[in-house]
Amino acid sequence: MIIKKIAHIALLLLLLLSLNLYAQFQQEEEPPPTITRILFVFDASQSMYGRWQSDVKIKIAQKLLSNVLDSLKNVDNLELALRVYGHQKHYPPQDCDDTRLEVPFARHNEDRIKHRLKTLTPKGTTPIAYSLQKAGKDFTPCDNCRNIIVLITDGIEECGGDPCKVSQALQKQGVILKPFIIGIGRNFSKAFDCVGSYFDASSEQQFSKALNVVISQALNSTTAQVNLFDKYGHPTETNVNMTFYDNYSGLVKYNFIHTMNNRGLPDTLVIDPLITYDVVVHTLPPVRADSIRLLPGKHTIIPIEAPQGYLKLKIGGYDNSLRNLLCIVRKKGDIETVNVQNFGFSEKYILGLYDLEVLCLPRIYINDVEILQSSTTIVEIPVPGIAVIKKTTKGYGSLYVERGNILEWVFNFRENMPQQESLILQPGKYRVVFRAKYSDDSIYTIEKSFRVSSGRTTNVKIYN
Repeated sequence: MIIKKIAHIALLLLLLLSLNLYAQFQQEEEPPPTITRILFVFDASQSMYGRWQSDVKIKIAQKLLSNVLDSLKNVDNLELALRVYGHQKHYPPQDCDDTRLEVPFARHNEDRIKHRLKTLTPKGTTPIAYSLQKAGKDFTPCDNCRNIIVLITDGIEECGGDPCKVSQALQKQGVILKPFIIGIGRNFSKAFDCVGSYFDASSEQQFSKALNVVISQALNSTTAQVNLFDKYGHPTETNVNMTFYDNYSGLVKYNFIHTMNNRGLPDTLVIDPLITYDVVVHTLPPVRADSIRLLPGKHTIIPIEAPQGYLKLKIGGYDNSLRNLLCIVRKKGDIETVNVQNFGFSEKYILGLYDLEVLCLPRIYINDVEILQSSTTIVEIPVPGIAVIKKTTKGYGSLYVERGNILEWVFNFRENMPQQESLILQPGKYRVVFRAKYSDDSIYTIEKSFRVSSGRTTNVKIYN
């Protein structure tokens, strides 16, 4: 009875240990959540004292932005910051350096930003380009962050800077995603379309709506699926890596190995809707789709033609012989290598015609090999033989394959190998041409023909 209890306790402890180890493994494997960092760049220039609908612009902007901040208090993995321009120096004179990070990035600092907004007094000019340039340095380095700028302004650049160039440079460097701009009072789209995604707020209602849309797009990922179509237009191709690049910066944003869900449909991906993507599917050769845009909050289907079949390489009907024998695979008519494939294995390729170069001795060239949809094309070469070249002295020489009256070079013997060299050769007729190193006259050149048969060893003796 006691032994049974001990056994039960031991089993229970083992089970608990296993569950603990599994939980630790799961915890270690789970990637850290992505942090979204939103920097509000707020216009407090002199023009923000202008009258606008129910009040002056600065008060309406303060109130509506504060309302949005209240809605963000319970959002996880979010950091906010506030940069202001035009609030430190009176105009005139014009001070184009008038910008400052008033509230650095932190979690749960909505009340700090609201308090600072209330204390702002519009005074100066509008240095938008310089403010964006400084804003790029407000984002400390982070490998797991989405950096977003929301610019709220009632005017355009007044200091001769180029906000477009600054924004584009920051995006190219991968510092920020494409900024959002909300224009208060009138439409500034011509000035800001090159800077980022522009929202016109000609009324209080439009401003409130624009703020909410911007925050929604900034915070919410959206869904997409990649349909890899076969020859018949069905999304059946799968199990291949897909790289999503930022179309603007060229940086890698995601890697997903394509799969099907339990309903047999391409799996759903949750990705950032603020980026325009170039998608490369790493088939052989790769296929791609460029400039893919997602609609925030909508499910996007990305169609890519990727019909594939198999190529299998065999030697004399055997799968497992000479697995170290390689074959260069090229698209028909191209010099670029698509793949270097081992014999004894199958690989998937995009449908079409291919030229093969088998790296045996001598080389075998097989052209116009056709890959068909979901089929296996088998290419088979003969089983090679072995030629053992026996020499009594060091010397100079080569091996040739005889093709009718033509000698095609196959191999140069190593000058300082006096004994023997073993070569794996394809079946056929060969000729050795050799001269001893210390023979002074060409007349001492030796020729010897021999034949190599599949699966057999041929001894070739070279004597004076």
